[in-house]
Amino acid sequence: MPEQTTKRIRITQVRSGFGQKPGQQETLIGLGLNKIGRVRELADTPSARGRVRKVAHLVKVEELS
Repeated sequence: MPEQTTKRIRITQVRSGFGQKPGQQETLIGLGLNKIGRVRELADTPSARGRVRKVAHLVKVEELS
């Protein structure tokens, strides 16, 4: 059976969640980000992409291979 490689994304918080809508602050916390400069690597799934899209103006996204 061929080995499956899961695509991953690296998310870096570049702006503060302070002063944003409460749902956006909660999304940052759910992604594991709550301070500028924090970095998380997640599987590239539709649910993760949806959460990132909600806070796209606060984070930087890199696709990993």
